[in-house]
Amino acid sequence: MAAQRPQPADSPAKPPGAGVNDEAKRAGLRRMKLVALGFLLGATVIFLLSSWWLSEGAPGWVGYVQSGAEAGMIGAIADWFAVTALFRYPLGIKIPHTAIIPTRKDALGSSLGEFVGTNFLAESVVRDKLARADLANRVGGWIAEPANAERATAELATVLRGAVTVLRDEDVQAVIEQSLVRRLVDQPWGPPLGKLLTGVFTDGSHHRLVDLLSDRAYEWVRDNYTTVLRVVSNRAPNWSPKFVDEMVADRVYGEVLNFAWAVKTDVNHPMRLAIDKFLLKFASDLQDDPETMRRADQVKYQVLEHPEVQRIIGTAWSTAKGMLLSAAEDPSSELRVRVRNGLSAIGTRLQRDAEFRAKVDGWLESAATYVVNNYRGEITTLITDTVERWDAEETSRKIELQVGKDLQFIRINGTVVGALVGLAIHGISQLLF
Repeated sequence: MAAQRPQPADSPAKPPGAGVNDEAKRAGLRRMKLVALGFLLGATVIFLLSSWWLSEGAPGWVGYVQSGAEAGMIGAIADWFAVTALFRYPLGIKIPHTAIIPTRKDALGSSLGEFVGTNFLAESVVRDKLARADLANRVGGWIAEPANAERATAELATVLRGAVTVLRDEDVQAVIEQSLVRRLVDQPWGPPLGKLLTGVFTDGSHHRLVDLLSDRAYEWVRDNYTTVLRVVSNRAPNWSPKFVDEMVADRVYGEVLNFAWAVKTDVNHPMRLAIDKFLLKFASDLQDDPETMRRADQVKYQVLEHPEVQRIIGTAWSTAKGMLLSAAEDPSSELRVRVRNGLSAIGTRLQRDAEFRAKVDGWLESAATYVVNNYRGEITTLITDTVERWDAEETSRKIELQVGKDLQFIRINGTVVGALVGLAIHGISQLLF
């Protein structure tokens, strides 16, 4: 068998809808066409027989049969023409206003898009539909169920895994470096850091750190007598007797130990107050003093250019990616547990809190109306552009396959109704004339 040639990229697209049912629909359409044709042939045979009988002197009632059959033939042929004219030229003759679907496919697609935009994408229609749907309450009731919350969490985890997997590491890394690192470099550190430290030092949050430093300083002095003695001895003059050095070192050690103990135990010690004053002045200089601000920026560049910091920045996405994938795959991970519990809590609140439910409904309505008001044209263009890309003949065949079976009843009804109308007309004419 010869290989099928691929369809050119610019050739008309075939409309969707081909499936395993097409053969059954095609067979059903053929049967209905034969039935409609049978009604026409039946009316024709009756008309011919009744006409022959009348020419041979048949009784008067045969005229009623002839008139009914004649009108039935006319109705059948007229409706055959009407149905056929939708999909093709009747008998291949290019009669005006026939083959409507293939010749006016684009206009029909445009009209369909306009109809959908006007009747389905109108703001009032969308708001009314959402109001009657009561989405917030229904969604809340669904996700409030633990099994549904778990299912929604699993789906979100799948989406997260897919998104993280699709992203290229080098692209994400470039975004991190361009957005985060560049923003850190471009922004001065002094004023925001000074403002932050002012708040910390003003409310005394740093006092615990001062306490820790005071404790460690006292412990170090207490446990390092020999070190203090050695330092004093090394600083003493060569001519000073050793016992004098030891006495001086012992006195210095005692004074230092007492000072460290006082700083440790007295929260209002002058040393502590001096530290507070220094820190507040430093925080203020970070915001107001140009020299301090310049030196803070120098520190910023030194920190960001440090090899270890550069290594952390370079591996930030890889580390975050691994953590996200691991958390998304593990149903018992903290991330999934929090998401699941959060969804359940939102669902419960949506059911119980009418005000919150009304807010969510309002958000949904606003979002939907924003979309239809701003993108109605793009949505309807999707319909018109898709129909324009369809092949005209193939479209006609597909539509006929879908609705042609029902349209054959028009031919059958035309035959029956035509015959009845013919009988009525003949009967009225006999009564009047």
